[in-house]
Amino acid sequence: MEPILLNGQWTASQNPSGSVHAFNPSTKEAITEREYPISSWDDLQAMLDAGKDAADQLAQLEPDRIATFLETYADELGKDIEQLVQIANTETGLPVEPRLKNVELPRTTNQLRQAAVAARDGSWRNAVIDTAAGIRSIHNPLGGPVAVFGPNNFPFAFNGVAGGDFAAAIGAGNPVIAKAHPGHPHTSTLLAKAAMRAVEATGMPKATVQMFYKTKPELGLKLAAHPTLKAVGFTGGRGGGTRLKEAADRVGTPIYLEMSSSNPVFILRGALEDRAEEIAAELHGSCALGAGQFCTKPGLAIVERCPESASFLTALSEHAKSSVPGTLLTPASPDEIDSTVTQLIGEGAELLAGGRIAGTEGFAYENTVLTTTAAQFLRESETMQTEAFGSVCLVVVAEDLQEAVSVASVLEGNLTGTIYSAQDGRDDSGYNAVEKVLRTKVGRLLNDKMPTGVAVSPAMNHGGPFPATGHPLFTSVGIPASLIRFTALHSYDNVRSHRLPSALQDKNPTGSMLRSIDAKWTTEDVS
Repeated sequence: MEPILLNGQWTASQNPSGSVHAFNPSTKEAITEREYPISSWDDLQAMLDAGKDAADQLAQLEPDRIATFLETYADELGKDIEQLVQIANTETGLPVEPRLKNVELPRTTNQLRQAAVAARDGSWRNAVIDTAAGIRSIHNPLGGPVAVFGPNNFPFAFNGVAGGDFAAAIGAGNPVIAKAHPGHPHTSTLLAKAAMRAVEATGMPKATVQMFYKTKPELGLKLAAHPTLKAVGFTGGRGGGTRLKEAADRVGTPIYLEMSSSNPVFILRGALEDRAEEIAAELHGSCALGAGQFCTKPGLAIVERCPESASFLTALSEHAKSSVPGTLLTPASPDEIDSTVTQLIGEGAELLAGGRIAGTEGFAYENTVLTTTAAQFLRESETMQTEAFGSVCLVVVAEDLQEAVSVASVLEGNLTGTIYSAQDGRDDSGYNAVEKVLRTKVGRLLNDKMPTGVAVSPAMNHGGPFPATGHPLFTSVGIPASLIRFTALHSYDNVRSHRLPSALQDKNPTGSMLRSIDAKWTTEDVS
């Protein structure tokens, strides 16, 4: 059985409750030459203890050391490109090129390097000095380990031991306990080995990076609620995420979740009149990208009834029928999608294309298009918003603009919301009516562009209201904002300068991020 990464050593799991192995989704074959342990609490407790020691050590390090580790880790990944992408391809079915080699792995190393820049320049710390009141504040590390639960659909860029949450937690000075996804365990092992080479090369604390593969659900909840753990980052399904949130909330542990999103696309009348078939092609391409297994997949489209809406539905259905189904990530995926499609049909949706498990060599489900009326959607809005994690799109046909706005008003929180409108401005009043409601429902608003791409930009918000995430204030993509999730705001009142963090001292280092407060703004209150 493969070892876990514990306190700087590849160590046999203590008292595992069983083992798991990966599958090759493209062939449905089990990959049995490597078995990975289902960790007991003994493993997790040992990681918590080591992680607390590492946090104490990290608090004493200069930011440059942390930044150098992140840069060195990115360099190490650059040495392993061919092996990494081949193993990830075998375990996920995602194409080597362009997806894994040319897009996702470069994005991953870019995230690590951006986090290094933030670690070095302190941009995430938001140092504030109120000289008149003698009060200063700054964001600091949390003082303990952060658990990161990675998803199955991004084996590099969201991996628990390499992805955005990992980079943000480490960049803010916290050690990470990573849960590798059992769908791509060998990929995660290779990433963790590269991380450990970087740990050793830069003299970081041994338990800066730790990793286990799987544990029983009840132990995952126990981990989330343990007082030594200071925060949780999770990307995955809504069911698992909400259970972790309940466990963490009971003890006040901050938990940052990315869970479920239908990413609605509103296509106004003028846009349909001008380019219905063009938008249908864009929608299908976005919906089917990665076999529909992107968190930003547009699974819901809303159109106004008009002659062009019929041609839009026909074009979208034809694209779905003529496209080869993509490979799904897990053996359970086809059945899970089929269950959701059956549920939607049971609530009154009409099937226009697909709707069956595909008879292909790998795990797959036919590209599927359904439609329903806005009136039916409004009657069954909760069920109609059930996410189908695959190439499935439900098109809601509204009788008029007001009914489309009513659909927007009952939407759950989403990562993204998109509005397509006419280029000549004749949809502007309709745009304003939809946008007013949709803006409060989504983290990122787009115009005339499908939402699937998520740029790693300081201005990006990859977040949104519940249940897209657990908190609408935070983003999991976009540095330095993503680092702030894994910090504590510390205030210092009348503390002598030499006892303050260096960024708050009277002679703070050049380049520290700070802002001074005008004395006239400050009052002292008793509360």
